[in-house]
Amino acid sequence: MYPNGRFVPAVKYSPNNIASWIGGIRSAPLLFDYCIENLDEGQLNTTYRPGGWSIIQVVHHVADSHMNAYIRLKLALTEEKPTISPYDENLWAELSDVKLVPVNVSITLLHALHSRWATLLENLKEEDWTRTYYHPGNKEYMPIWQMTNQYSWHGAHHAEQIISLRKRMGW
Repeated sequence: MYPNGRFVPAVKYSPNNIASWIGGIRSAPLLFDYCIENLDEGQLNTTYRPGGWSIIQVVHHVADSHMNAYIRLKLALTEEKPTISPYDENLWAELSDVKLVPVNVSITLLHALHSRWATLLENLKEEDWTRTYYHPGNKEYMPIWQMTNQYSWHGAHHAEQIISLRKRMGW
């Protein structure tokens, strides 16, 4: 389900879209604060679509995914074209930390993580934006500017899933 549309990668980058993407990363935790505000346990355990993840799983997934992205960024900045380790997000969504840890723990994590992530991105040198890492699952090199584009969209995408569920359910 793509309430804000499927990801369409930018074909190039500029200072304007970089600033916009960093803004999306910096503000994502505030968006998730809004998304889960005043939801009870039953609502948090509601799936956004049949067979999909619950709101709790979505929020924990964003934390997991964005932690991986942050580490990938740091690897790309400190190593020459590192190969990253992919993971199975569906299996991660079934682990006990997702089931047992309150969702606000991942929201708190997102606030800290996104603050560091956005600060790092805001202070990159021009030549850093084209540094890459290799994703063996996709069999492609991902430049930092493109991953910034993708993860800015990713946070908004999952927040919109929760927002659209809330609208459908009248929450």
